[in-house]
Amino acid sequence: MLVRGDSGDRVLQLTTSLQSLGFLAKAGSLFDENVVEAVRALQQSRGLKVTGECDQKTLQALEEARWRLGDRLIELTSPMMRGDDVATLQRRLLGMGFDVGRADGIFGPKSALALKEFQRSVGLEGDGRCGETTVVALIRLTRTVAGGPATALREDALRNRKGPSLLEKVIVVDPSWGGANPGHSFGAITESEFTFDLATRLSKRLAELGVEVHITRTADRSPSESDRIDFANQVSADLVISLHCDNYPNERAEGVASYYFGNEREGIKSVIGERFATLAQREIAARTQMLNCRTHAKSWDLLRLTKSPTVRIDIGYLSNPSDRERISDPSFREIVAEALVVAIQRLYLDAESDAKTGTLRIEDLRRAGIRQ
Repeated sequence: MLVRGDSGDRVLQLTTSLQSLGFLAKAGSLFDENVVEAVRALQQSRGLKVTGECDQKTLQALEEARWRLGDRLIELTSPMMRGDDVATLQRRLLGMGFDVGRADGIFGPKSALALKEFQRSVGLEGDGRCGETTVVALIRLTRTVAGGPATALREDALRNRKGPSLLEKVIVVDPSWGGANPGHSFGAITESEFTFDLATRLSKRLAELGVEVHITRTADRSPSESDRIDFANQVSADLVISLHCDNYPNERAEGVASYYFGNEREGIKSVIGERFATLAQREIAARTQMLNCRTHAKSWDLLRLTKSPTVRIDIGYLSNPSDRERISDPSFREIVAEALVVAIQRLYLDAESDAKTGTLRIEDLRRAGIRQ
C-alpha cells in the first residue's frame, strides 16, 4: 500500500507509470497531493473504489492499463493474462461474432477458443495465440455484427430462454463479512449481522418460489472473495447478489446504491447485471423511502470475475443514525427481502408482464402462476 506522504523508488515507479498514461504531468519520488489526485483519476477511470491510495488492486489496474494490442504475445498462461490489449482483442472478436463471453480483459479458455475459431476462419493456424500475424488480420477486417453488442444479445437471449418462472433457477446470495473487522459495530448492529440476517430472509422467500439458493458463508465464518467467486462459477449461478452496507466519516452520508460489472471508458458492461441493479435499486428505494444513490458500473473482482450477472447492493450507512435505525429493524429487512424477490422476478418478466416499481407483491407472483 502506498499513501500520501510515502517516498522512494516504489513511488517513483508509480508516478512514472501514471505519467506515461497521462494521469500525472511529472513523475517524482514523493506521494504528494498531485499523486493522490492522479491515483483517484486512475481509479475512477478503471471502475475501482476511489480512495487516492495505491493498493494492490490499483497497482493491478495500472499494470493492465499499460498494454496495447500488439505490444506482446497474448496466450493462455497461469495466471491468466490481463490487460487493455486483451480487452481490445476480445471486443474485436465479439464485433465479428466470435463468443469470448464478455470483454473483461482476462484471456481465459473461452477467449482462446474464440481466437482459434477466428484464426481458422481467416486461414491462419488456429493456435489460440495472438501475435503480429493475428493482429494484422484483426486490423484488416471490418466489423460484421451490427444491432447491438454481441454480449448484450447473448445475455438477453439466455434470459429469455430461461422463461419467467423462478423454479429451478440458481441464485447465489453473498452477505458481506464486513471487511477486515466484521465485528466493528456502529451502535447495536454490525454489517456482518445485518447482511447475514437479510440473506437468510431472502433465501427463505426464494426457496419457497422454487429457487435453488446458495449462501456463500455461515453466521460465523466467511470464505475469501476468490473462494466465493469460484463457488458461484462452479454452481453455474443465474444471478449473484452481494449484500453490503456502507459507512463514512461524515454521518450525513445515507442511502442505497447498487453496482454491476462495467467499464464506461471501454464501453463494456453486463447488460443483465445492469438491468437487475436498476430493478433492485428502484424497488428498494420505492419501498423503503431511502435516498436513491443510483446504480454504478464497476470492475471490482467480484463483479468482473464471476461469470454470471453479479450485483452488489449497499443498503444504507451504518455511520448514519437514521439508516442505522432502519437496518436494525427486522420489519425493514422483511421489506428489503421482498423488494429483492420482486426485482428478481421482474428481471425475467417480459415488458408486457412487468409491473410498476413498488407495486408487485410475492402473493401476486403466486396468483399469476409464476411458481409452478
